Amino acid sequence: MKPLDALDMILQYIVLPVAGFVWMMHNKLQAHHTDLEVLKAQASANKEAHDREFKEMRDNFKRVFEKLDGIEEALRK
Repeated sequence: MKPLDALDMILQYIVLPVAGFVWMMHNKLQAHHTDLEVLKAQASANKEAHDREFKEMRDNFKRVFEKLDGIEEALRK
């Protein structure tokens, strides 16, 4: 067996499959990274919407209690 034949076999049966596997894993990792970023953005948007709704509800409750305080004062007079 010639040294070039051995090198050809090493490249053909070891290096190329490993390189193909690494390339495939790189592509999958990039897809997963993109999916994770999308999920993070969605979670952030949901949290912001929830916080906004919670603040609106708190403001509404404050207004209701202010009105109730006004009614209570009017009834005490």
